[in-house]
Amino acid sequence: MKRVLFVASEGVPFIKTGGLADVIGALPKMMNRNEYDIRVFLPFYTCIFQELREEAEHVTHFYMNFTGRDEYVGIKKLMYEGIQFYFIDNEYYFSGMTPYTNIYDDVWKFSFFCKAVLYSLPKVEFKPDIIHCHDWQTSLVPVYIKNDLSSYMFYQKIKTVLTIHNLEFKGCCRMEVLRTILGYPDALMNNGNFELDGGGSMLKAGIVYADYISTVSETYAKEIQTHYYGENLAELLISRSENLRGIINGVDYGIYDPVHDKFIKEKYDIHTVNENKGKNKEELQRRFGVEVNKDKFVIGFISRLTEQKGIDLIQQVMNEICMEDIQFFVLGTGERRYEEKFRQFASQYPENVVANICYSEELAHMMYAGCDALLMPSRFEPCGLCQLMSFRYGTIPIVRETGGLKDTVIDYNKNEQEGNGFSFAQYNSYDMLYAIRHAKIVFTAYKDLWLEMMKKGMALDYSWVASARKYEKLYDEILES
Repeated sequence: MKRVLFVASEGVPFIKTGGLADVIGALPKMMNRNEYDIRVFLPFYTCIFQELREEAEHVTHFYMNFTGRDEYVGIKKLMYEGIQFYFIDNEYYFSGMTPYTNIYDDVWKFSFFCKAVLYSLPKVEFKPDIIHCHDWQTSLVPVYIKNDLSSYMFYQKIKTVLTIHNLEFKGCCRMEVLRTILGYPDALMNNGNFELDGGGSMLKAGIVYADYISTVSETYAKEIQTHYYGENLAELLISRSENLRGIINGVDYGIYDPVHDKFIKEKYDIHTVNENKGKNKEELQRRFGVEVNKDKFVIGFISRLTEQKGIDLIQQVMNEICMEDIQFFVLGTGERRYEEKFRQFASQYPENVVANICYSEELAHMMYAGCDALLMPSRFEPCGLCQLMSFRYGTIPIVRETGGLKDTVIDYNKNEQEGNGFSFAQYNSYDMLYAIRHAKIVFTAYKDLWLEMMKKGMALDYSWVASARKYEKLYDEILES
């Protein structure tokens, strides 16, 4: 039995702020249980759902030296859907209303978490063959193994893989802080493995010390080795390219399934999509008071409202989009300037723009089922999940060709009758507008082709089962190296 430990800062169903939590909640369940013993370590935040906190069983506690102080480390455990979850308990570090606060506090919090996980492994009598770390919050795990624990028999032969979910977030802090946390001599701290942008970076250290690195799409793995996308880490990533892999994320088809979705009005599958998807469109239009018309082209935008997501492109041509008599539904929260701009558009074009400045699981599912197309004009997108969910519901993605969007969406070519969506290459608002207009033309004038494209998307397999097989292959490669 191959033993793999996932270490992450969040995971469904315990705590979620983004797509990372979905990965941690879904991927371990999809691994081959006959070959892999997969377990997970998370922080025991006080903001974890209370009923789940109460179910967690106390295992033991001990004290660990961290930056010269003896710190309490409690270990909790809970079996959930066949996966053993462990939690590091320390209310000083993990209290509060949210899992993340500010970067200064979070650097200390997650440095403690990384070290506590490693020192907890003998206590729970689990020695992994591979520790799979996720993002900067867990990237000191390989650092501690190579520098602090290499002489201990228990930790020898443990391999590490670090998955970069978004290179933009690097765990940066003042170098003096990182020196204090790690306590390493100057000769080690000054060797170039920790410094970045005039300070220190936990993620950079993890990239240096991890045995393997992965990221969440093949294209993103290539992009981050360029100066444009590389966040000043491109040269380091190029030097690690032989041990860098890209594996696309998956979607939990138990949750995103138009056949059984509790949030949508009319259930459907690939055989009934033509008859029933339109009823969900009408329900969406009716709920938000816009014209109920199956022939209107309805575009959805479900996203965090941040610069990364290409919102500036939308703003630049929203007038033109509305002149096309398109209905545009927005769902998300984020930067105040973008929230206010979408509210302004909704006020200016009440028949065309519906702005839901919130996050609602119900509305997200209604939009996946009720929209004709989903827009994702991201400046960069390591993987992207919304386009994979839209495929599942027969909703056609319109995307910029970057990261996982480029890997999963093939631009429609009418002459060749190939493609499963619409895409544009340059980060340019009018290229995006051209793709939207192209999609509307196909939707309006070529209904049979549009239906064929819908069915083609619904037939794709972007379940976690497919991604899990690729991770198993990576784990085997790591263990054989």
